[in-house]
Order: sequence, then C-alpha cells, then structure tokens
Amino acid sequence: MARVTAHQVAERAGVSQSAVSRVFTPGASVSETTRKKVRAAADALGYRPNVLARSLITGKSRIIGLIVAYLDNYFYPEALEKLSNALQAEGYHVLVFMVSKTTEGVDRIMDEILDYQVDGIVVASVDLSSELTDRCRAQSVPVVLFNRTQDGAGVNTVTSDNFGGGRAVGEFLIAGGHRRIGYIAGYEGASTQRDREAGLLAALTGAGLTLHARGDGAFLQDRAREAALRMCDGPDRPDALFIANDHMAFPVMDALRADLGLDVPGDISVVGYDDVPPAAWPAYDLTTVRQRANRMVDATVKALLRQIAAPGVKPTADVIDSPLVIRGSARLPEGMERTTP
Repeated sequence: MARVTAHQVAERAGVSQSAVSRVFTPGASVSETTRKKVRAAADALGYRPNVLARSLITGKSRIIGLIVAYLDNYFYPEALEKLSNALQAEGYHVLVFMVSKTTEGVDRIMDEILDYQVDGIVVASVDLSSELTDRCRAQSVPVVLFNRTQDGAGVNTVTSDNFGGGRAVGEFLIAGGHRRIGYIAGYEGASTQRDREAGLLAALTGAGLTLHARGDGAFLQDRAREAALRMCDGPDRPDALFIANDHMAFPVMDALRADLGLDVPGDISVVGYDDVPPAAWPAYDLTTVRQRANRMVDATVKALLRQIAAPGVKPTADVIDSPLVIRGSARLPEGMERTTP
C-alpha cells in the first residue's frame, strides 16, 4: 500500500496541510476542534507522521540520549522513569544506553549516541571525559550530568546536596552519643561518594573526632557486606555506621544481624543515603538522607530545554537540598523524634 500523506489527511479533515503538521508537532498551537478533526482523519486513513523526515527538515530529532551505568540501585530506576515521563511530556523520546562506570565506557558509546542526532544527553551515575564534553559543545548538544558533578566540565550538573547530607548524618550521630563512627564508601571515582564522605568528616572534625573505621563498598552490595563484617567483627567495632547509599546499607544491616548477632540500633546504629522505597520497610526502618528525585528531574529537564532553545547559554549547577529522614535504625539524640511519614 502507498504511504498515506499529510496532504491526504488535510483533504479528508478539511484543513490546511500546515494544520496537520501542527497537530503532530509537540507544543505547537492548534485549536481543539482542528486537533480532533485531524486525528479522526489520520486514524481513518492510517496516517502516521514521518518523524525521521521531519527531523531532517527541522534539524531536531526530538530524541534525548540517556546514559546510565547500572540500575541495581533502586534510586536510578525510579528517577529515570520520572525523567523519561517528564521528557515525553515535553515531546521528547528517550534512548537509553547502558555503559560501564568509567569515562572510557562512555567514550566508546558516544559516537553511536551522536549518530542518532540527539537533541540532548543526560548522563546518570558516570562521568564524561573533557574530550567528549568538547565534542558535544562543538555540535551544540547540551549535556546534563544527573547525580554527578564534574569540575571544569562545562556541562550542566544536577545533584542532591551530598556534602550537606553527609554532614547532617555526622552531626546526627554525634548528637546521639556516638563516638566510634565508621564509614562504608561508594565507588571512589564518584563525586557523590567524595562529597558525602567529606561532609561526614567535616562534622567529625567540628566535634574534635576522627573517623573510627573505613571500608570500601564501591556501591556494590557484596563488597559493602564484606567491609562491614571486617569492621564490626571484634571488640573495637564502630558504634555507628554511615553507608554511602541505601543499596549497600540493606545487606550491611542483614549481615550485622544475621552473621554477627548484633542489634540495630542497640549495638550499632546504621544510616544510609537515598531514601529508596525499601528504606521504609519495617525490616530495615532505615534512617537515611533523602534524594529528592522529583526536584532533581525537574532541574534536569529545565537545564536541557534551556540549552536546546539557546545553545550558547551558560551551563548551570543545581544542588537540591537533602533532608535527613529519621527512622529506627539509629539511636535518637535526646529530644529528637522520628520523621513524620
């Protein structure tokens, strides 16, 4: 069968061809009456607009490339679903590319992403090399680092207040009487890991304390569990653990209870970061720092659309406040109550 054209739809609907084009252009101005007539005619004829042909004419693909390293952490599937929905509401489609955490992994796939003539790129949980940022800038493709910062990169960044969140955890644990505070780190190359630990250390320094013990979890559950067992299997164990994200905190809590027979928080307090859904489950009841995914997504979409509309505009660095959510996995300071659900 011959392909149905916009001209045929216009004739059947009794409108101009430009009206048909506006109906199928996201965000274009068109009356509801015209929209209904054109949609009815298109359905009757089996018409679908040629998005690829339109992108060649307009120079806009209406596609956003989304690069993500891993989806094991509950935070990312939830946040990326919100991001995809928000971009679709603005008339964009999302192509997802999975890569390794390293900049080399991103470098290998960037050529493929740019071949799609994407209008913008969101990079979640990984970093970009300076060469890649220069290439994207030269091609007027805006980039947003989601949940990462990168000094001197010249790209938009959106993060929670990782330093402030880490400091809030330290101050909370100190106020609760803890003096042997341990930390289980995430992936050492991540800005989120760096800033959360720096915030914790700032709180300890302010109280005249030092970090009692440190383990490397690399944002991996098995490594975090092993680190916790090494740190806590002995008389000089920490009396509190701050773990760089909830994804690692859950197996740590399981190991402390099942393998070492410790009570949480009676023997040891545990605090995480992210506030993913299982943190509120009774089995964990995890005190944690909340990443406001909705606000992070809003900031990401605004940054993208701003630079798509005006490629020369200066990149922004959005830092979203991150409140401490107090539940039952850590000893409460005197006079402090659990966070209201």
